Amino acid sequence: MGFEVAKHDKYSVVKVKADKLDSSISASLKAEFIVLNADGLKNIILDLSGTTYCDSSGLSAILIGNRLCRNLDGTFIVTGLQAPVAKLMTISQLDTVLHIVPTLNESIDFLFMEEIEKGLDKKE
Repeated sequence: MGFEVAKHDKYSVVKVKADKLDSSISASLKAEFIVLNADGLKNIILDLSGTTYCDSSGLSAILIGNRLCRNLDGTFIVTGLQAPVAKLMTISQLDTVLHIVPTLNESIDFLFMEEIEKGLDKKE
C-alpha cells in the first residue's frame, strides 16, 4: 500500500512508507484521504519523513487531502519534509498554501493549538 494510518481521537497520522510519492501510491493515498474524511476525521497529519521524491500526482494527493480537511473545518498538516520534497513545495508555492511543520510532535502541538483557536472563535 505504501503508507500506514494511525487513528487517534482528534486526528489521524498518515505515514508514507515509500521513498517516492508518485503515481504508484498517490491514487490509494487520495482514496485513503477520502475514506478518512467520510468517517468524519477532519484533522490529518501527513508524515513524509521517509520520502525523498514527489511528483505531480503526489502533490495532487496532498492538495486533495488539504481540501477535504478544510471543507470539514479541519486541519491538514505535512510534516517531515526531506530537502528535495521541501524544495518542490517551495518551487510549486505550496508552502504558502499548506501547513508544513518540521516534526510529528510539533505537528500534533500545532493541531491542538488550531483546535483551541477554532473553539475560541466559535465562542465569540
